[in-house]
Amino acid sequence: FNLTSLTPATFILAGIPGMEKSHIWISIPFCFMYLAALLGNGVVLFVIKTERSLHQPMYLFLSMLAIADLTLSTTTVPKMLALFWFSAREISFGACLTQMFFLHFSFSAESVILLAMAFDRFVAICYPLWYAAVLTPSTVVKTGLVALLRSFCIIFPCIFLLKRLPFCGHNVILHTYCEHMGIARLACADISINILYGLAVPFAAIVVDVVLIAVSYVLILLALFRLPSRTARYKAFNTCGSHICVILLFYVPAFFTVLTHRFGREIPHHVHILLANLYVLFPPLLNPVVYGVRTQQIKKKIVKVFICPK
Repeated sequence: FNLTSLTPATFILAGIPGMEKSHIWISIPFCFMYLAALLGNGVVLFVIKTERSLHQPMYLFLSMLAIADLTLSTTTVPKMLALFWFSAREISFGACLTQMFFLHFSFSAESVILLAMAFDRFVAICYPLWYAAVLTPSTVVKTGLVALLRSFCIIFPCIFLLKRLPFCGHNVILHTYCEHMGIARLACADISINILYGLAVPFAAIVVDVVLIAVSYVLILLALFRLPSRTARYKAFNTCGSHICVILLFYVPAFFTVLTHRFGREIPHHVHILLANLYVLFPPLLNPVVYGVRTQQIKKKIVKVFICPK
């Protein structure tokens, strides 16, 4: 028989199971967090674009991070708010796959960008004389293309892994947005390949990024300890402080969400969903705040552009 006939026309997003009566109240902080994320990342992008003094690798990587954050939140939050406010639970099969793709794609791209930012700090602190020669504008552009290409190659196969599956009338996704395993679990077929690929390939790529970032910062710390002046050590480490905060904001909630989802069977399902929702909101919300507060150059330029334009 034709398996394509078993592909559902639409999926139904259940929202947060067990908390349907609280959807409106939950949506209020989610909406404010999303609007703040849009404003914060928009300001960062505007300031970096308009100020020529910020056209340096560190800030260009930061602008890439802001774009990835906007993609991550915009892929999921508008549909989530429509579900909470207007009970718009239906999502077409194609739209669900598209949302799933951009959700995982932006996550993978952001991981590569954070690795590039760690390499930027490594070269700046350990090999400052080589910085201009290593991190050229073409290198920054190539890094952005690598982030896009790697993320595409990792996530695009998930679409075919899902399209091959038959769905026998099960179309209710117990979530506020579409993600790979949430869709695969509705299939009436063996999904062992989806489980294996969904865990092994993306997880391995992210772990490689984390290991390389950790190695970069170990080498940075060793270089800092060799500096003779305490003031020089503090100044050099302060340039890494914002990046370390952003790394923790990105990876800690991500790994916590994955681990609780896989092994925290005693944790209520609605807690899993809330954590997953906060994950797509917290990094985009806090990243511009961290860089705006801790990075003096960006803080000064924001004041110059928006408060004292003259």
